[in-house]
Amino acid sequence: MRNADLLHLAAESLLRARLRSSMMLVAMAIGVAAVVVLTSLGEGARRYVTGEFQALGTDLLIVLPGRSETTGVQPGLFAGETPRDLTLGDAQALLRLPGVERIAPIVIGSVPVSAAQLSREVPVLGTNADFLVVRNLSMGQGRFLPPGELDRDMAVCVIGSKVRSELFPDRAAVGGSVRIGGRRFRVIGVLSDEGRAVGFDLQELVIIPVRSAQQLFNTQSLFRILVQARDRDSTPRVRQEVLRLLTERHQGEEDVTVITQDAVLATFDRIFTALTLTLAGIASISLAVAGILIMNVMLVAVSQRTAEIGLLKAVGARRRQITALFLTEAVLLSVAGALAGLAVGYAVNWVIGRVYPALPVGAPAWAVALALLIAVASGVIFGLMPARRAARLDPVVALAGRR
Repeated sequence: MRNADLLHLAAESLLRARLRSSMMLVAMAIGVAAVVVLTSLGEGARRYVTGEFQALGTDLLIVLPGRSETTGVQPGLFAGETPRDLTLGDAQALLRLPGVERIAPIVIGSVPVSAAQLSREVPVLGTNADFLVVRNLSMGQGRFLPPGELDRDMAVCVIGSKVRSELFPDRAAVGGSVRIGGRRFRVIGVLSDEGRAVGFDLQELVIIPVRSAQQLFNTQSLFRILVQARDRDSTPRVRQEVLRLLTERHQGEEDVTVITQDAVLATFDRIFTALTLTLAGIASISLAVAGILIMNVMLVAVSQRTAEIGLLKAVGARRRQITALFLTEAVLLSVAGALAGLAVGYAVNWVIGRVYPALPVGAPAWAVALALLIAVASGVIFGLMPARRAARLDPVVALAGRR
């Protein structure tokens, strides 16, 4: 039996049993589509987070109070000690390091913000003028915080676009005033509609000078300090200089953590890669289920096609040719189902991209190849038992219509 005859007989057999073939094709298509869609979501989340961090620049360092150990436990925790706070003095000292371009100290809290008769609870962030450049933000209206000494108290603020629309629905926000906590601030600018950045929803943010935030929240400590190196190549050296300087200022105790954007990116990349692989594994289970369905349906088909198998054997078809015929049917179903699943998966990805344009969905090439490989392998593996059962049938018994 030639290969062309084998394909012709297999295709003809599948077309004769349209309902049975459709059931197996749909099952395989669902499995492949699940792999494509779930891995696309995992990969899209990884790309989104990576893009958000890269938008901050690869020359950025983040200084946190407290020393992070590999065990996740800070030194002195069980002895009742607490890490020394970061202060404005620390931030000013960092700015004098030769490799540091800019610094942005951060204090954050949540208080009621009101204008006229309108009020709402919003996060209030205290920082300095360099925060705009360090975070790669842009202004929609007005201007950002004025430059000046970090310990200078100024009653001015910059608000997010959503805060502006809620507190100033029918009048200009720039030049107006808001009450933050129990103190009045003049609005000097509105952030552009940037969407959501890492850590903050910029549309719902109110930004004030760092010293004003410390007084508002009655604290002298900083939440963290953003440090921008002069260039990416000098980042490792700047990190060592920051650690050295803060250790000297904290009486020789290395009680701060300095992380770089590259380290954060690498961590998130590992997390989301593991998530994507997990989703691919879960979705692949549906392909195995589809393979089991193919096996069961084809076992039934063997019992219904005994006369056909007997006739093939009577005209000289050998065992391996009968086995090849049924395996070809299983592979054809698997390939057709896999291609249909790819089409459905990419269609779903297109819809997700339209609904959530910020999420860069797209199935990685390895996931598509894996889905196709598992689909074909399932067809071969689970089609083998029915094929061998058909090949072992006695031609005389088969022609008599008995199983």
